[in-house]
Amino acid sequence: MIDKIPKGKQVILFDGVCNLCNSSVLFVIKRDKKNRFLFAPLQSEIGKSIIKAYNIDTKAVDSILLYSKANGIKIKSSAALHIAKHLGFPQNLLAIFFIIPTPIRNWVYNYIAKNRYKWYGKKDACMIPTPELKAKFLD
Repeated sequence: MIDKIPKGKQVILFDGVCNLCNSSVLFVIKRDKKNRFLFAPLQSEIGKSIIKAYNIDTKAVDSILLYSKANGIKIKSSAALHIAKHLGFPQNLLAIFFIIPTPIRNWVYNYIAKNRYKWYGKKDACMIPTPELKAKFLD
């Protein structure tokens, strides 16, 4: 399944039932001017195959992952910052937060991730992309 990902693309895996995650995906799509990213819910077949290939504990990492053939897997705050640095100005300025040690960045990330359903809500099912956005999503 992973071998079906087009060369040069990065895949953002997200929690398909999380309102914050879905809003973040739409934010990235709008700003992905170089068409670098594809998207798939963690709950999808491609999501499950990447999780299995990298032996990721979904109890510890259940929100965002960034996968590319060239760079492997990035998780939590590192995934978010690697995504942001490719979105152009001013979002790329968020890469400055790489100077903060990963455990501190991930503490903040985990706090938000832990409360995301309470603060932003949750859907009953994964988002269904509009016909215009369908090409950006992997099944």
